[in-house]
Amino acid sequence: MDDLRHPLVANSTSRGTVQSPSPAIAGDINSNLRAPSESVTTSTGYEQQGLGGIDGKALRGRSKSLASSGFTSNLPPRLPVDYHFGPAVVDESTTVGYTPSTGTNVPYKARSWEPTLEKAIKAIVSIKASHVRSFDTETSGGYTATGFIVDAEHGIILTNRHVVSPAPIVAQAVLTNYEEVDLKPVYRDPVHDFGFMKFDPSKIKFMETQEIELSPERAKVGLDIRVVGNDAGEKLSILAGTLARLDRRAPEYGIGEYNDFNTFYLQAASGTSGGSSGSPVLDIDGHAVALNAGGASRASSSYYLPLDRVKRALGYIQQEEQVPRGTLQTEFEYLPYNEVRRLGLKAHIEEKVRTRFSDETGMLVVRSLLPKGPADGILVPGDIIIGCNGHMVPHFISLFEVIDNSVGEQMKLTISRGKKVQDVTLLVQDLHEITPNRFVEIGGGVVHDLSYQLAKSYSQPVAGVYVATSGHMLASASAWRKSIIVSVNNIPTPNLDAFIDAMQTLSDGARVPIRFYALHKAYKDKVMIMHVDRHWHKFRLAVRNDQDGIWEYTEMPPPPDAPPYKPSTASLPPLDSSMELSKKLLPSFVAIDFYLPYLVDGMKATQFYGTGFIVSKNPPLIVCDRDTIPISLGDIMITFANSIIIPGKLLFLHPFYNFVILTYDPSLIGETPVDAIEFSDTDLNQGDEVYFTGMGSDQSVNTKKTNISGVSNIGTRECSPPRWRAMNVEGVKIDDPFNSQGGLLTTEDGKVQALWVSYSSQNEKGKDISFMSGLPTKLVKPAVEHFLHGDKVVFKGLDVEFWTMRIAAARTLGLTDEWVKKVEQSGSTRHTLLYVLSILDERSPSAKVLNVGDVVLSINGRLVTRMSELMTIHDDGKESVDMVVLRNGKEMEVTVPMSQFSDYETTRVVGWQGALIQRPYKAVLEQVRNVPDGVYVSCTLYGSPASNVLRPGVWIVEVNGKPIHDLDSFLKVVHDHESELMRRRRPSYIPPVQRSKEEQAKREESFSEGDTLRADDTDDDDDDNDEGYIRIKTVSRNETVRVAALKLDLHYWDTWQLVKDDKRVCGWVCEQA
Repeated sequence: MDDLRHPLVANSTSRGTVQSPSPAIAGDINSNLRAPSESVTTSTGYEQQGLGGIDGKALRGRSKSLASSGFTSNLPPRLPVDYHFGPAVVDESTTVGYTPSTGTNVPYKARSWEPTLEKAIKAIVSIKASHVRSFDTETSGGYTATGFIVDAEHGIILTNRHVVSPAPIVAQAVLTNYEEVDLKPVYRDPVHDFGFMKFDPSKIKFMETQEIELSPERAKVGLDIRVVGNDAGEKLSILAGTLARLDRRAPEYGIGEYNDFNTFYLQAASGTSGGSSGSPVLDIDGHAVALNAGGASRASSSYYLPLDRVKRALGYIQQEEQVPRGTLQTEFEYLPYNEVRRLGLKAHIEEKVRTRFSDETGMLVVRSLLPKGPADGILVPGDIIIGCNGHMVPHFISLFEVIDNSVGEQMKLTISRGKKVQDVTLLVQDLHEITPNRFVEIGGGVVHDLSYQLAKSYSQPVAGVYVATSGHMLASASAWRKSIIVSVNNIPTPNLDAFIDAMQTLSDGARVPIRFYALHKAYKDKVMIMHVDRHWHKFRLAVRNDQDGIWEYTEMPPPPDAPPYKPSTASLPPLDSSMELSKKLLPSFVAIDFYLPYLVDGMKATQFYGTGFIVSKNPPLIVCDRDTIPISLGDIMITFANSIIIPGKLLFLHPFYNFVILTYDPSLIGETPVDAIEFSDTDLNQGDEVYFTGMGSDQSVNTKKTNISGVSNIGTRECSPPRWRAMNVEGVKIDDPFNSQGGLLTTEDGKVQALWVSYSSQNEKGKDISFMSGLPTKLVKPAVEHFLHGDKVVFKGLDVEFWTMRIAAARTLGLTDEWVKKVEQSGSTRHTLLYVLSILDERSPSAKVLNVGDVVLSINGRLVTRMSELMTIHDDGKESVDMVVLRNGKEMEVTVPMSQFSDYETTRVVGWQGALIQRPYKAVLEQVRNVPDGVYVSCTLYGSPASNVLRPGVWIVEVNGKPIHDLDSFLKVVHDHESELMRRRRPSYIPPVQRSKEEQAKREESFSEGDTLRADDTDDDDDDNDEGYIRIKTVSRNETVRVAALKLDLHYWDTWQLVKDDKRVCGWVCEQA
């Protein structure tokens, strides 16, 4: 069995509390594969993280019985210098070999590979490419590979199909002299692993390109070869080998991945690895005898595609014609005579085939076919192929020569089924018709018609709408990558056009049913509710244009106006008479779902859910934790009485305490019985009796009597990537809590003393964790009262993280007995003091006064021994606080100015070249000592220009040498550059290879030996050297400075921005920047 290293494996990244794959991002395919004994890989090297191979099925290949000459049957070991078959080294230029004509060993001159390689290298290019969108079997991301020029005049490069890719790509070729040219994909074979790209030969300025001739007929067992390419990501590697097999079965790269079939592969032990995909397999005359495609990861075996069908396709490409490709939606396999005989082949037929084709050792047999395909009901697995249209077809080439030239026509196959020989007639289908060349972007996801490749992998009919990446909208229904959409809002979607029509009937924000199934469980449909998104992302159709190599977009019409929500009334379920407290509190419980369209503010998840509590009916106010609504950017949906779902609107995010306040339209819930909780004025202490009422995942409510086990500090760690975390707050613990999504801690009569909420953090290994704890209502009540009075919440505090210190530790730092006595006589249940654990923003007023390690003795004249006592500084309404601190063994009186915190934190996000850019948010500032002056890169999208050169978590401080201070200055600089790029007209340029000798000699006079360039040495054609690139200077959190050149892509990655808009329910609007 082979474990295949295929670099283009699905990457649906895991998205948060609910989502299981992304972006980038799909671990939802479970293949029941046995442990591999050998592994095989395609040779493309990936730069994008998170992409890996999966196990493949067992490979079966049958070696032919080949006649061997005397010297090929006893090959000597490989020598460290060039050699022909069987010579022993005498000196650098002479070898001794067996001469058949004389039967003696005589010296003869060995041929050198040097001139062959010197010429071939000029035709070989290193390819840098990116899948800009997930599509078919491919996922978005960058990779490197190899190609070689097969037509220098027309600029045609041959490489692998998994390099050209069925997905939209952006690619460049780097020549051996490090010139770079843009590539456009012009053909990718639907089945076989080859494709063609084109470049503009006039853009090659400093070398004369060569081309490599395709000679499939030269491939022979024992042929000494060289594989020249970008092996393991190196610019150039030359690997030697000897062709060992010509009839190996095509490698299989795993279920749901691209797989070649209906062809032989060649095999040699050359040990190619990632990056050498598309390398030519050369003989000593410099002819390409095969195309490198894959290799075994646990052995040195490499696998090469024969060039017979490649050479045929090249002829059509050179004539700018479509390559005819036919299909029966059937996979054939080549089985040896002994196995074919077991399937029922008659002896006289075998004799006839052996006589006619003496070099063959087997015949073609039907291995599998797809339902509803041209051969369905006509052929069956196990059918032996004897002839086609009256002629014997002993191998793949002869059979598919007929099939490819008979598109849309009838063909006759002579088959042996069991002991019966019969003729069958089939209609040859156009293979390009079942190879998708369109996709739809909607809700941040990508969908298209199911491809033949995927349908064959899962034995499904070639029909249905395939989810290439779920994005924001489809993820809301858990329709992950590799799902097939059956219907939307009860409208069948058998193909992409039907899906487009169905989506155009839906308004923004609608909640509709969607029926789908996962390809690996096609027998099991799922029906989920999808939240329609037309306000965060575009809805557009992309169609491939093979003339210019891009996918052209067509914007879909705007959605129909959303109908107004109709008021609905629901009732609560009756509860047992023994659950009076639950019955009283149930009208205050709501369920909350939060959908995040973009990963900003350090988020790694896109869906969150939890429990909220109604704290006021007029005005309508709800409180929930920040593990349910962590940031302001997203859609909020509130469920009342487990029946009515309406949108919610965010009002306030607390910067330290774990709660948010939101509102809703009360008219939409009609007469549904809802009630506001009543706050208790009693503090909770260890040992107190309390009643815990919690909501389970099924929205049922339970109550139990319990005790407070403790009140302690909430400890959270700095997260990576940086995100909001609770701090400077105490949490309430109870004995024996039951599992819930949230709840209330109350007195016996139902007055709420604490909210039972979820906290999010990371452990010491950087893994996300969450835990439940009680948030005292005295911390929530002041903010709620501001809204009850119609006031805007203006939260002021200190940019400092505090923690508690034992008196013993404080004594070591110089705490006097006088202060110890004050603590002991304070009546506090804690004999502790607070100290400054960290400064949250080095630019803040707090940072100018307080130092890490300062022990806080008093605030505004009051002794402070617990975190809960800090809340007074937020409610005093003062612009500063007076503190007495112990610093370096000395008491100091300091006045600390307060900082004002935003209600929403982030208020603007810019999308540029696949990077999500924003002002640095609070969680970032606590993890950097010197805050750079610039804009912060929060996320980069797989396959984008930004993902190639920028890392999330850096500041952009300069663009093209111009300083960046904020988002406005950044947008101005990049806009000016892009405008200049669009206006620029490239001047005419005559490459050196096209200049006359006189022109070139005159041009080179100024560069004679000893000369140096002068300041006035200019050349008009130099302006195009940076065509499309923009220089970006970045600074990381650890102050590492880096300058990189980003190649702009204004077609697939336009510039847009999200800005706050309180007139909208979601609170944001997306617009072109």
